[in-house]
Amino acid sequence: MRMLHTMLRVGNMERSVKFYTEVMGMKLLRATDRPEQKYSLAFVGYGDESDTAVVELTYNYGVDKYEMGGAFGHLAIEVPDAYKACETVKAKGGTVSREAGPVKGGSTVIAFVQDPDGYKIELIERK
Repeated sequence: MRMLHTMLRVGNMERSVKFYTEVMGMKLLRATDRPEQKYSLAFVGYGDESDTAVVELTYNYGVDKYEMGGAFGHLAIEVPDAYKACETVKAKGGTVSREAGPVKGGSTVIAFVQDPDGYKIELIERK
């Protein structure tokens, strides 16, 4: 068994694909529009779906905002340098919600960024 993808509902597909590809550096792997069922899908990730888990972005026609709820926490992405990653995200118009620094009670360097729909993404610096 292996993890295939995580699905996030988004309020604007173009905006979300732009964020994940241009700000977070993922690739658009495939996209599907299903007008009869009133939804669109886009799969983004750092590698091929046959090898790595990816993110499925789902846009339901006519829904431009979702409640975040209390159950979902965040996505986590390994980066070589969390400080530099934060600089890059900000330079590309993204939002850093927690600047890079050691995790409370530990030494691992982390940061948090937010996508356009408010989903949190933890950046974990590779040791």
